[in-house]
Parts: sequence; structure tokens; C-alpha cells
Amino acid sequence: MGNADTKLHFRKAVIQLTTKTQPVEATDDAFWDQFWADTSTTVQDVFALVPAAEIRAVREESPSNLATLCYKAVERLVQGADSGCPSEKERQIVLNCTRLLTRILPYIFEDADWRGFFWSTVPGAGRAGHLDEDGIDVESRPLAESLLLAISDLLFCPDFTAQSHKKNSPDTAEDIRSIDSCEYIWEAGVGFAQSPPLNYIHDINRTELLKLLLTCLSEAMYLPPSSESKNPNPWVTFFCSSENRHALPLFTSLLNVVCAYDPVGYGIPYNHLLFSDHREQLVEQAVQILIVTLEHEAGSATGSALQALDTSAAPSEVEEQEPAGPDNLFVNYLSRIHREEDLSFILKGLGRLMNNPLVQTYLPRSTKKIQFHQELLILFWKFCDFNKKFLFFVLKSSDVLDVLVPILFSLNDARADPSRVGLMHIGVFILLLLSGERNFGVRLNKPFTLHVPMDIPIFTGTHADLLIVIFHKITTSGHQRLQPLFDCLLTIIVNISPYLKSLSMVAANKLLHLLEAFTTPWFLFSSQENHHLVFFLLEVFNNIIQYQFDGNSNLVYAIIRKRNVFHQLANLPSDTASIQRVLQKKKKSGISRANSTEAESIERSRPADSVEPGTLKASLVATPGIDKITAKSQVSVDGTMITVPTSDSPADTSAVGGASDTESNSERDHEAYHSESEAARSRLSSASSSSAAWSANTDWVLSWKAKLPLQTIMRLLQVLVPQVEKICIDKGLTDESEILKFLQHGTLVGLLPVPHPILIRKYQANAGTAMWFRTYMWGVIYLRNVDPPIWYDTDIRLFEIQRI
Repeated sequence: MGNADTKLHFRKAVIQLTTKTQPVEATDDAFWDQFWADTSTTVQDVFALVPAAEIRAVREESPSNLATLCYKAVERLVQGADSGCPSEKERQIVLNCTRLLTRILPYIFEDADWRGFFWSTVPGAGRAGHLDEDGIDVESRPLAESLLLAISDLLFCPDFTAQSHKKNSPDTAEDIRSIDSCEYIWEAGVGFAQSPPLNYIHDINRTELLKLLLTCLSEAMYLPPSSESKNPNPWVTFFCSSENRHALPLFTSLLNVVCAYDPVGYGIPYNHLLFSDHREQLVEQAVQILIVTLEHEAGSATGSALQALDTSAAPSEVEEQEPAGPDNLFVNYLSRIHREEDLSFILKGLGRLMNNPLVQTYLPRSTKKIQFHQELLILFWKFCDFNKKFLFFVLKSSDVLDVLVPILFSLNDARADPSRVGLMHIGVFILLLLSGERNFGVRLNKPFTLHVPMDIPIFTGTHADLLIVIFHKITTSGHQRLQPLFDCLLTIIVNISPYLKSLSMVAANKLLHLLEAFTTPWFLFSSQENHHLVFFLLEVFNNIIQYQFDGNSNLVYAIIRKRNVFHQLANLPSDTASIQRVLQKKKKSGISRANSTEAESIERSRPADSVEPGTLKASLVATPGIDKITAKSQVSVDGTMITVPTSDSPADTSAVGGASDTESNSERDHEAYHSESEAARSRLSSASSSSAAWSANTDWVLSWKAKLPLQTIMRLLQVLVPQVEKICIDKGLTDESEILKFLQHGTLVGLLPVPHPILIRKYQANAGTAMWFRTYMWGVIYLRNVDPPIWYDTDIRLFEIQRI
């Protein structure tokens, strides 16, 4: 009954606020205390009792009252942070103010005229009457800064959000202004050895404060994509600056809580149905805060910070003194983590959580399944992008496969769901980043022996085979929303191809099947871009033949069996009459891209992307083309990478003139396929707009047909096909295993063109991908925070919310 009374009392206070036409004085504590002093409402209650329409009404009709409500709530948080919340009543006031501000802030952000309100100085909002630690009059602090500093203080408040180090007694109460918050880090891990006892009350309080913090940082959602990338989020900038004395312990607390979390626990079946896991809610908020605060302009995050990582004279842990590199201290600290045990802790923690969906038991639904896998992928991406030592640590052992398998699982699982295309993109981007390093290709040769619940053909092979099989399923799934990823998928295969020692027959056939689909004349002639996919696949075959011929008899056999595909490609008609005949035939047959053959499903377009299934989905900005997000590097004899300068014009590096099917001109071969597949090409968003005016013609076909890198493959066929045919006739062979045995012992030494240099396309950060990640990240956060629905039905501008 008492709880119902407090709700009624709170609701009456809200009605009073919305109906008062005259401003209420800030000194009228009796009125303002109704919102937080005498109530015990949950965050769900606050969202129900403070309707959106009434917040907007106060904002428009009584702006001074809304302003006063905000700064009075901030003032109470500041007072709570100053006092350390020694009593239960003060803690309740802090939580009530936290919930109220979480409800109101999105409606401040959605109105451009109000957006600067929290960055103004408001009388009564600061710690009145005294200076802060730096001697600054806190009365002059903007309201946003006071709020962020109060939240930071409260997150290390003994007996409220942290384990107290002193016995409970009025005489020994800890002074929150003097404590060293590095001693109150929430979990053991990076930079902290002791694991405090689990306290679910502390976890719940931390989660509520982090929810408010996330709401503060969400101003980015209310700005259109173009403007947010130019202007750093001021909330993130201040929170992660040296102004925040808790920056280091906050970063390590959030990181350690995430990486130490084990959703399965002691492995008791159905334990997640018997007990509430308050730590999971904290972990979800922590990982979302991390991905939002680890915000830095593309390409500049690690430069100087990485130079500061001297392993010979390394600090024992992440240090706060003399930060090098980015001003964002969260990015700074992340980029400087380097101890083996810290890197191992992070990788094992992220790997354990990423593999959670793959955990199987004999009892259905008996193990807990986490729901924040998309945030984990974003966090893993940021670690690899901002800390190259972490990336190299991931790649130096087979632990990278513990990350690869769950990513491939997610790609396979999401490919049929158009609303999960954002998840597909982040997974592919991670693999593109990893594939730029030689060690990734080498690690993929490890046999794949796991039993993972995936609807893929049964095969005996390596992790490389698994990758190729799943990529084949993605490209032939018939979903047009995935077509912008095809360049990335094939670039990954190109990058790993020089290191693949032995492809299985299943994987080899999948690659040849893709080539067969991509080389049909109607597919090649239907888009300006489609022939690039053929160049990528030919490059894959050439790399394996030139560098890994000995162990790849399965691929060689598949090439021999499908030799007609290569001959037909070499003799592709280019005269006007033939081109028109192909296009007319396609038009008459009424080919549907959505429901015909695999090649038809590969035809390209760029519909709007979206994030996550459910009743709502969030749109995404277009991703840049592969030429914009990769840079070429040539592998030298000693294995080091040499950056290849990009030519302004594709014609500058392309070979001129034709060649016979068997011509052994390795220089021409090398120049042709690398200049063509790396030619500057616009993404399909721009191509689609001009597709109506564009039509295949003879000059266009000849411009790229002359550069097809077929010489190595044609030479292989010229040498091996007669040998295979002869042995089949002489020995009467009909069993392919005997032919494979013959090919295993064959050699092409001295018969192939001189091996071309290995060229790797390494991911490079740019403004386009930074904008995509920002949009995707906030879209995921919007859709994942539904209890309470913090941003629901507010005027989001960073992306569009669509109802399914």
C-alpha cells in the first residue's frame, strides 16, 4: 500500500509541474523534493508516471520549470557525491534523481534550442560556496560537467556502489572526496589484482548510474550523421578527459567487469532461470559505455599512443601519468595496454562471451545465452583498431580461432535475416582487419574439429575451409542487402589465399562455383562493377597455384574439371551484337534477382541497411567501397609489408594490349589483375543512380577483358590436362582419388610464369567507416535498451527507426 501511495504522490507532483503556469522558484525545496525525497519509485515507475507528452509540454510552455527541475536534480546528485551517501535516505534520493534525469534528458537533446542548456552555467547547480580540487569555482561549471563528475564520484561511493574498506561506524565513515578510487575498482583484471566480493545491491546501483551516464552520452543520436562526425560529442570529450579524476579506475572497472564475466557460472543447468543475474545487467551497461566512450576520429587514435609503448621499459600496468596520444583517456589507456597477462585476460574474456551462443548441452535451453553479442563485436573491433599490440597478440597463437568461429557462426546465422545486416557488416569488417595480417592466414590452416550448430555441408578440413564455405553461403543466399559485402568477402579470401596449404574438395568446389556464377555473360554485362568479383577470384587461384601448389591438389583438380569456365571467360564475346543478344535474352526471360539462380541473386543493389530484428529496426548509412577502406601492401622476401602507392588513374598501372590464352607474361599478369581489382570504383549507391543511363558496350568489355589474369591458370591447364587425360586412358582410371593422388605428386616447377608479388589489402580507417560504426553502434544501443525504453519515440536523427 505504501508503494502505491508514493507513486500517487509522485504522479501528483508531475501533474503540478505540468499545470503550473508560473515559474516555481528554485528555493522552493518543499515543491522540488516531491520528485525525489519522499518516494521509492523504480525506473519503470518513473517512465510510466512521467509521460513523453507532459515532458514536451513543460519544455514548450514552462521552460523555466523544466530547467529548474534539471538543475535541482543535478544539484542533489552533486550533494550526494559530496556526502558519500552515508544514509539509506540519501541513497534513495540519488537513485530517484538518477531515474528522473534518465527519463528527461532525451527530450532535452531532441530540441535543438535546448541542447546547449546543460552546457550553460546555472545558479545552484554546482557545489555552492567552495572551490573544487583544482581551485575552480564549481558554481561556474556547466551543468553537464557537474552531472558527469557527480556520476563518476557516485560510481566509487563506498557502501553504495563500491565495497567499503572500513568498518561501518559514524566515526570511520570514508570521505568520498579523499578516497583513491583506484583502490575501489569493481573487479580484478587489468591493473587490479583483488576481486571484491559480489554485491548485487552495488551492481544494481552501478547499473542505474551507468544507464544515466549512457543517456548523457547519447546526444549524438539527435544529430544528423554528417554533423556528429565533424563535432566530437562534448559529453564523451569531457567525461574521458583529465578533468575526470576517476577516468582510469572507471575504464578498468568497466573493462574488468566485462572480461571477467562468465554467464555460465558454475555450470548448474537452468541456473539462469532460478536466480536473477544482476551482474549481467551491469556487464551490458558496461560494454555499451565502453564502446561509446572509445570514440576517436579514424586513423589517428593509435599513432602517437602506440609510439609510447616501449616494451623494454614498460610500466607494470596501464598508467595515468603523462598520457601520450589521444586526449580521450579511455582510448589512451586502451591503446597502452601491453602486458601479456592483461592481453590474455581481455582476449579470453571476450572470447568466452563471444562463444556463448555456441555452448551446447544435452538439456535444451539449460545454459544462459547472452544478448549483447553485437556490442562485444564492436568492442573487439575497437581493441584491434586502437591497440596494435592486442591485434598482434590475438594473431600470434591459435586463440584467434576462438574469435573466428563465433564470428562465422553469427554471419551464417544472420545471413537470412535482412534486419541483421549490420551484424553481418561488423563481422566482415573484423575479418577484413584480421586478414590483413599474415598470421591470420597461417592460423587458418589448423584443422576444424568443433561441432558447431551450423547448417553447412559436412566437410573434413581446416578453419579456412569453414570460412570459404560460409562465405559461399552468404554470396549465394539471394539477399540483396548483403551484396555490398561481396567485395569485402572476396578481399578476405584474396588476403589469406597465399597461405592456405590445403583446401578441402568442398571448399575448392565452392570457389569454382562462385566463379561459374560470376562469369555468366548476362551477370558481367548487367553492372559496371560485377567484373571486379571475377578479378578477385582469379587472384585467389593464382596465389594458391603460385605459392601453395603442392598441398592443393583438390583445388587444381576442381580447376581442371571446370576448365570450360576459364576458356569461356577468355573468349567472352565483346562485339555489340553479342552484348545486345545477351541483354535481350535476359530481358525476355524476366530474370528475377530475388528468386532465380545463385548468379542472379548476386546481382547488385543498395537498399537501406538496418540493425537487429524485433518490432523496431534502425537504419544504417552506406558503407564505403572496398577501395576506400583498404590500402595495398606488398609482401617482401623477408615477410615484411611494403605499402604500395595508389595510382590516381587505373590506366597508369594497367597493362595495355591483349594476350593469348597461354601467354606467359607474368608482369602483365601481375599488373593487370592488381590494377583492375584495385581500380577506384564507386559504391553501388552512386552506381545505381546512373545505372539507367549506363549500358554495356564493346569498349567497356575490352577495357577489362584484356586485363584478366588468366595466364597462370591457362598454363596450368595446358600442362596438366593432357597429362590427366593420358593417365586416365592409359590406366583406365575413373576414380577421382587416383587422379588426386597423381596431382599430389605432380609439379609445375619451371613451367609457370614467374610468381607475382603477394599483395595484401589491409583495412585502413576513414571517415566513412567511422560514421558507419557510429550509426550502427547507437542503433544497437537504442534497440537494446527497452526496459526502460530510454529513447523510444523521441526525435532521433542519427538513423531512422522503422517498425517491422
